[in-house]
Amino acid sequence: QVQLVESGGGLVQAGGSLRLSCAVSGSVFSINAMGWYRQAPGKQRELVAAITSAGSTNYADSVKGRFTISRDNAKNTKYLQMNSLKPEDTAVYFCNANIRRVVAGIQREYDYWGQGTQVTVSS
Repeated sequence: QVQLVESGGGLVQAGGSLRLSCAVSGSVFSINAMGWYRQAPGKQRELVAAITSAGSTNYADSVKGRFTISRDNAKNTKYLQMNSLKPEDTAVYFCNANIRRVVAGIQREYDYWGQGTQVTVSS
C-alpha cells in the first residue's frame, strides 16, 4: 500500500508563513509528478503548485512569488513553503502524487491523495 501523509498546516496571521510536508510511504517503484491542491469551502479543488521528477515547477497565478514547491527524492517527501499568506489562501491543502508501482510484475502508474491539512489565515 502507498500512503501520503501531510503535515504542517495550522492557523497563521496574514503575512505569515507555513511549510507543508508530504511524505510518501509504501511500495513505490518511482514517483513522477507531485502536486499540492487546495479546496476552500464552497469552491472547487484547484492546483496550487506542481513539481516533476526532474524538478520543473509550475504555480497557480495567485501564489506565484509567494509559494515554493520542492521535493527531496531521497526521502520521498515534498514541501510547500508558503510566505506572505493571505486570508484567501485559507483552505484544506491536499498532497497528490503520480506513482509508478510494480503490481503482478507489471509497472503501472497510479494517482494518490493525502488526507488534507487545514490552513487558516486570519486577517
